[in-house]
Amino acid sequence: MGTLHDLIEAKGKKAALDAGSDPREVAAAAGYMADEENGIGFLYSGWSQAALPHRRLPDDQPWVIEAERMRLMVEPGRRNGPGNDIGFVGVPFGSHARLIMIYLQTEALRTGSREIELGGSLRAWLGRIGVSVGGMTARSVRDQAERISRCRMTFQVTNGKTTGLINQNIVDRAILIDDGQDRQGRLSLETARLSEGFFEQLRKHPVPLEEAAIRAVNNNSMALDIYAWLAYRLHVLQQPRPVAWGALKPQFGNGYARTDNFSRKFVEGLRLALAVYPAAKVEVGRSGIVMHPSRPPVAPRSALAR
Repeated sequence: MGTLHDLIEAKGKKAALDAGSDPREVAAAAGYMADEENGIGFLYSGWSQAALPHRRLPDDQPWVIEAERMRLMVEPGRRNGPGNDIGFVGVPFGSHARLIMIYLQTEALRTGSREIELGGSLRAWLGRIGVSVGGMTARSVRDQAERISRCRMTFQVTNGKTTGLINQNIVDRAILIDDGQDRQGRLSLETARLSEGFFEQLRKHPVPLEEAAIRAVNNNSMALDIYAWLAYRLHVLQQPRPVAWGALKPQFGNGYARTDNFSRKFVEGLRLALAVYPAAKVEVGRSGIVMHPSRPPVAPRSALAR
């Protein structure tokens, strides 16, 4: 992937396109390289190993996903409807849910507080990373914010023979406001407070991410997941690490029945992630990928100075 960045830097986007590079990868790489904001976002390391679904599930269906030493279960919350009707809200999904989660965790670490102001602050942040919140996008963001506020998650972490559980709500207090703009009765989330347990885990195990990278792939949930995973894994490797498709599929392809369909989708997301993480060294082979020790996207000192 370094060749693509070198080509864009030396001769521009058109030369990269003329050379046969994928237009999506060229757009992501060029957007990342042109970004001068130098913003930093954060994500709890557990979310870098086990993420939310890419597509909507039935509202009453929980989400379970497994990584090498991590298992995540997300249970959908409920909402009071007309009369005594209590319906499931559904688990959060897609790129907007991931962006909201990054915002919540970034703001919590930036301010050192579990109390997070949303509303205009969230809209401003989304605008900064290239998501214009209006129309259908606004409804989607409200929907995902409410799903996040109501769901319950369980992280099961295995270390050797020891297994630990982090079982809690992501958010333990939220103010939901009916703004009268959503015919389905969805509410807008204006303020939130991260649960104490989740906040403590975030403070102990944050993964710094470049906002420029998030901005360049903000509408691709698979690329966001892979980027966060590489940011967490590559810089701690001591030697090359092969990972077979069979090991990647439970973590990234839980919704795919066939491994060949998953591997094609994963490679597409991987190449976009590499387009916004130039230092990452990853090879793709027939049986899987090989990860090589690489510099993190954000230098440790830069993250601490945030």
